[in-house]
Amino acid sequence: MLNKFRNANLEAKNIMNTNVIDNYSKIKPSLFFLPLSFLITIVLFLYSQNALSVDKYIQIQKNYFYFLNSKLSQFPNTIYNLTQLGDALIFLSFLTIFIVYAPKIWESLLSASLVSAIFSRVLKDLFHVPRPAEAFDRNSFVIIGKTLPGFSSLPSGHSITVFTILTVLLFAFMPKKLNYKILWSFLIIIAGLILVFTRVGVGAHHPLDVITGSIIGYICGLTGIFISRKYKIWSWINNEKYYPIFILLFLICCIVLINKIINENLIIFYLSLISLIVSLYKIIYVYAKK
Repeated sequence: MLNKFRNANLEAKNIMNTNVIDNYSKIKPSLFFLPLSFLITIVLFLYSQNALSVDKYIQIQKNYFYFLNSKLSQFPNTIYNLTQLGDALIFLSFLTIFIVYAPKIWESLLSASLVSAIFSRVLKDLFHVPRPAEAFDRNSFVIIGKTLPGFSSLPSGHSITVFTILTVLLFAFMPKKLNYKILWSFLIIIAGLILVFTRVGVGAHHPLDVITGSIIGYICGLTGIFISRKYKIWSWINNEKYYPIFILLFLICCIVLINKIINENLIIFYLSLISLIVSLYKIIYVYAKK
């Protein structure tokens, strides 16, 4: 009975992982052209508005920021929970089960996450744009959660994280038929935009910060896929003998999430913790039966 279950589990893993590998193999470098075109368009727009300086960059989107912030902040609990998905720990916790069933996804996620972390840190330091709480009167707009001051607004790190992860998932599960491809891509993009604009709703970023961050995240996600396709840096993830490493990491992440729940009693943290516990159980079970 156990052997039968293990064989079924192994077959499911092979099918899903093979489909992911097949989808990734079809991705072409030309997919970088569109996001790069968007970034160039943003730069040209800012140039046409004489807004390449930090002060002008903030001023030309001030009214849009106030408008979006006032509308989105009407749903404080919802947007504050959703905005937590910009935290890699929270978002990736929901995907930990793929370490068992589709490790190729995690090979791409790890490469993409490293690239996105570098992009985020370098560009934030390069542009040095003040956050809304630093640029505007804090009483003039709604701040939900912790006030984020400082000069690290552009690009939005949460937006980069969200679209990096979503891009890896977008191509991992891309349907075969054109109609389904369009629908799947549309749903992923809409979901991503909803998540990233919560950063404006909580008063943490200007609109162009999250738009730019989303585009960069897409580029990082694609880059991660190409890296994992060409280099076997993370191929050991597929080897069950390394599962104790993930078991330890999952336990540490569970502790971190419990601490977050103690400090901020958000439903998204509970859901993330449940996902981790399910994955932890699954990976322990598979390792014990190997």
